[in-house]
Amino acid sequence: MSNQKTTQTRVLRRKRRRLRKRAFLILIPLALLLAVVSYGGYLYIKADNVLSNSYVDDGREKSELRETAVDPSSDNVSILIMGVDASDIRNNADNARTDTLMVATLNIEEKSVKLVSIPRDSLVYIPEVGYETKINHAHAYGGTEASINTVENLLDIPIDYFVKLNFEAFIDVVNAVDGITVDVPYELYEQNSKDQARAIHLMPGEQQLNGEEALALARTRKLDNDIARGKRQQEIIKAVVDKAVSLNSVLKYDDIIEAVGSNMTTNMTFSEMRSFIGYGTQGSNLDFEMLTLDGTDYQPGNTYYWLLDEYALSETKQLLQNHLGVSGTTTASDTGETSTSSGDGTNAY
Repeated sequence: MSNQKTTQTRVLRRKRRRLRKRAFLILIPLALLLAVVSYGGYLYIKADNVLSNSYVDDGREKSELRETAVDPSSDNVSILIMGVDASDIRNNADNARTDTLMVATLNIEEKSVKLVSIPRDSLVYIPEVGYETKINHAHAYGGTEASINTVENLLDIPIDYFVKLNFEAFIDVVNAVDGITVDVPYELYEQNSKDQARAIHLMPGEQQLNGEEALALARTRKLDNDIARGKRQQEIIKAVVDKAVSLNSVLKYDDIIEAVGSNMTTNMTFSEMRSFIGYGTQGSNLDFEMLTLDGTDYQPGNTYYWLLDEYALSETKQLLQNHLGVSGTTTASDTGETSTSSGDGTNAY
């Protein structure tokens, strides 16, 4: 009888521990909100000031693929995330290539997010120049507008918002949360943000990385390909987000806001950004799916490309369209208006 009571007591304790753990996960967003109430009047004002300064009017009331303008507080929306390979050393902010391209679609009813990584070497049609070349060249040819038009043409979905970050933002945000823990897949040497060759040396295994080290891991692709690189970048972003929303980072929000705001441009107003709070407060229940664009290596001459698999691309288009609740349209590439030329005179990068 005593043994039975002991067993029941252990079971009850385990159940209580599980309930406490679940309660803790549920209370994390509430704790963050309480922090913003106390530490928060100041944070709110700072976020308003800093992030509002990041706003740029891109001249679009809405995407051309939308019948009406969207409201993120009530509509499904999409965000193009651009990591621009620009630095003060190179002085190339206006004509830099995008080192990272991701599209996030957000479904307001499901509170779900789909994040698709677009390999930077993907051979795609760029409307700005009228021929096919690497997708990361679009920004160099026509800035944000050319990148948006290219991605809309590729995925056949409206791009409602964009967020453009440079490498300094990535480094500063990782450092602001005191580093992130990730799994390094292999030993690597990589240049740092000052373009110093082999300045970063990482050994394989799970470890804590600072901003420069995390950037090196996100950028490297010497021992794998763009697909593996895209997946690494997604995992790194997830690690940053997880660390940023943890209770240990509450007092870091000042630094995080400063790091993001001073290195970001976006067509989202501060009010529109606040509309996404509902997704963050889902906590561990947030339906977050990471996707990549399948393809094969393709090198018809001296330049390497990632040749997208048309069937897989079609499936991804349909998935994103369904998630946004939109229908596809006929694009230039569908009507045969694309040039098959990729002879833009640029070599692999």
